[in-house]
Amino acid sequence: MFYDHQQIEKKWQKYWEDNQTYKTSNNTDKPKFYVLDMFPYPSGAGLHVGHPLGYIASDIYARYKRHQGFNVLHPVGYDSFGLPAEQYAIQTGQHPAITTEQNINRYEEQLRKIGFSFDWSREVRTSDASYYKWTQWIFIELFHSWYNKDTDKAESISALIQHFEEKGTEGLNANQNDELNFTAEEWKSASEMDKEDILLNYRLAYRAETTVNWCPALGTVLANDEIKDGKSERGGFPVFQKKMMQWSMRISAYSERLLQGLKTLDWSQPLKDSQEYWIGKSQGAQVRFNVEGHDEIVEVFTTRPDTIFGATFMVLAPENPLVETITTDAQKAEVDTYIEETSKKTERDRMSDVKNVSGAFTGSYAINPFSGEKMPIYISDYVLMGYGTGAVMAVPAHDERDHRFAKKFNLEIKKVVETEEDVQEKSFDSKDSVCVNSDFLNGLNYNDAKSKIISEIENKGIGHGTTNYRQRDAIFSRQRYWGEPVPIYYKDGMPYTLPTSALPLELPEVEKYLPTEDGDPPLGNAKTFAWDEANQKIVDTNLIDEKTVFPLELSTMPGWAGSSWYFLRYMDPKNEEVFTNKELSDYWGQVDLYIGGSEHATGHLLYSRFWNMFLKDRGYINHDEPFQKLINQGMILGMSAFVYRIDGTNQYVSKNLAKEYTTQAIHVDVSLLKGTTDELDTEAFKAWRPDYADAEFILEDGKYITGREVEKMSKSKYNVVNPDDICNEYGADGLRLYEMFLGPLEQSKPWNTQGLSGVYGFLKKFWNLYFNGENFEVSDEEPTKAEYKVLHTLIKKVVYDIENFSFNTSVSSFMIAVNELQKIKCNKRNILQPLAVIISPYAPHICEELWSLLGNSESIEFEKFPVLNEEYLVEDEILYPISVNGKMKFKISLSAQLSAKEVEELVLQDEKMVQILDGKTPKKIIVVLHKIVNIVI
Repeated sequence: MFYDHQQIEKKWQKYWEDNQTYKTSNNTDKPKFYVLDMFPYPSGAGLHVGHPLGYIASDIYARYKRHQGFNVLHPVGYDSFGLPAEQYAIQTGQHPAITTEQNINRYEEQLRKIGFSFDWSREVRTSDASYYKWTQWIFIELFHSWYNKDTDKAESISALIQHFEEKGTEGLNANQNDELNFTAEEWKSASEMDKEDILLNYRLAYRAETTVNWCPALGTVLANDEIKDGKSERGGFPVFQKKMMQWSMRISAYSERLLQGLKTLDWSQPLKDSQEYWIGKSQGAQVRFNVEGHDEIVEVFTTRPDTIFGATFMVLAPENPLVETITTDAQKAEVDTYIEETSKKTERDRMSDVKNVSGAFTGSYAINPFSGEKMPIYISDYVLMGYGTGAVMAVPAHDERDHRFAKKFNLEIKKVVETEEDVQEKSFDSKDSVCVNSDFLNGLNYNDAKSKIISEIENKGIGHGTTNYRQRDAIFSRQRYWGEPVPIYYKDGMPYTLPTSALPLELPEVEKYLPTEDGDPPLGNAKTFAWDEANQKIVDTNLIDEKTVFPLELSTMPGWAGSSWYFLRYMDPKNEEVFTNKELSDYWGQVDLYIGGSEHATGHLLYSRFWNMFLKDRGYINHDEPFQKLINQGMILGMSAFVYRIDGTNQYVSKNLAKEYTTQAIHVDVSLLKGTTDELDTEAFKAWRPDYADAEFILEDGKYITGREVEKMSKSKYNVVNPDDICNEYGADGLRLYEMFLGPLEQSKPWNTQGLSGVYGFLKKFWNLYFNGENFEVSDEEPTKAEYKVLHTLIKKVVYDIENFSFNTSVSSFMIAVNELQKIKCNKRNILQPLAVIISPYAPHICEELWSLLGNSESIEFEKFPVLNEEYLVEDEILYPISVNGKMKFKISLSAQLSAKEVEELVLQDEKMVQILDGKTPKKIIVVLHKIVNIVI
């Protein structure tokens, strides 16, 4: 019977949509299972075949859990704010909302075509005001919260105000920017503006001057992952370090909890390692150094306070505020020039450039508090303001980068000796080092030396032992248009939140999406974007009088704002009263399975965990962590195609002749190849781009054969394969099976469209099991034990594979089972009906059609997954190989129930064995039950 995949897939996709087959109820009687894909950003290019890999895997698991009787939440939505849509708007003048809507429609069309079991009724979009209303609400909650170190959680700012009113800062243990000290009386007598300024020091969402990655051409701050080689990833524009007033999120308060929480999660170790490294916990001491001739002190954090005797110079971050104060007039020009050069490097570039050291001398000296020696103070871009204190005491004999710096600037190198073994271990260049035997350290091991020196630092009153974290607070401002407006207005220069009744603060219309002439963000172009405090509404900006009408924040939120909590909104997406009903959040709880790319190992996952912990602290949800199990799917690699252009000509030589010429390999669009071959359609190539219109070709056997190479699938390499084309030719089920068949989920693997024919052939074989010629024909006759054995062997394998995410081996098992059933011409209902259920998570369309043909009126989706019966796997007879003196002579079939002694007796009685023995008595008989018999004569 002809397998018409196009007709079948359209039919069932319409059925699922019309009947809302995958709509999830909030039925708390069933056990729940929450399966989630990482939030997709809808680009104009649509999906290529690499994108659905993780979606297919999660869809298989979601369908499997439904078959097991779980209430499955498997939602979809779009991370629809972002810079690409805004840049397109700047270039074309078209509103980002229009292109975003078009891109989403394209994505949805493609996703539906692949047959995912998403609950489309729960779809969310971060750019919808009904969604970002709650992102703004969370921001307001963060603004009105502080972190109490004593209770180790976020609390309402009102509790902090009460503490100030009763005790001032006495007994306060808070996470804050600067250490403040004042009495209750001083607090009460402070002005409202001063009080607000003090509270900004403690709020979890706060405004402060921060060094950012500023891109003048784009007019916005960029995140580190939006920059490559010192330029914006979008557009390739220069990026500079710049100090700006920015909103930040106090994620640093959660550093220890973010570390400890990893222990409870079922994530891969490399993923946990990435987060641990990013958070960067280290224990050591905070030490204060006096600066000669100045009142200022330089404070450093060091993990090796025991090496303070070997500190011979200090290095400050170029952006450290002390630089301006302590730089001498003689060194100012050199220092200013160096700071200007450093501003062109991103922090990521500065961190990664470990071999090239550079710097400038400030002209000032710090005093080593132990030796009393003067230490020259330099600035260098290898020290970052955001890590530690923005200053390091340099111990060149014990730190590789300090050592390079000392060598470059001809600075003294002293080695601190703890033990003889330690000398050997820590010496970078012993001939240049001076040994320092300290009474504090001599003969002590590392731990004892560290403890003793910290005690001495505390005794001297110049510092204290402490724990430090590399992780910095997350910058939360973007000078862009296409993002969530920040619900803040300014009165007397101080930020105040809008009342929640005014939410959502909607994105206003603007005439252009570029910064204003005054350099304000694009929202500065809005004509109706001011807050009337008296009437509690948004009004025209020309009404701003700083008395009752005030300016609104002009920056928007970063892309990660909406994606840091979307998993919670899916639980209750239509609720207009709360971001998520607490009873529902208790029911759905953590995401049980989260699948997405490893590129989100730090940013998205840390921010999501931080927001989740915060909402737990404030009592809005009850679970600590958002994602219990997380899998990073591998990458599908594209098979690129190349043509070979002879240097200096517009002639192109076929692959196998190219070695005879001097050529340049050029990427060519894989769509220009003929069918699934490596042959180039030369006429299509000439029509592809104007510069190829007069191309000439040197052929082999009348064809132009392209070179092929496996690379990352990318538009720039022209190796992208459109899933629509695959679905049209091989079907969505063919695409789904093939992507799983390519290899283990977590590994990268190459795409080869030619391989689809094998999977498509399997689907046709599977389809024809249910037909006799053109007629659907399934027998109600009881299957044989051999037929049951094939079925239950498959059940056992597939259950194991799905539960261990080994989807590729399941597909192989399907092929083996169908081949075996075809050989024995099985058409029994009791085999073929459960077979359709087993394969349906992978190939839902064909299985729905066969399920319907089998006479079932309901969808296959909720049919119970077949249960393994081990009895069908027990062998009745064993075919024993019989070896004599280690060489196999013949085989004999014996009952599987026989003992080793009974097997031995029957083998010796066999005619062939009697003939071989010829009256001899065996010296030894070895029976490996159910395996082999070996006789030594």
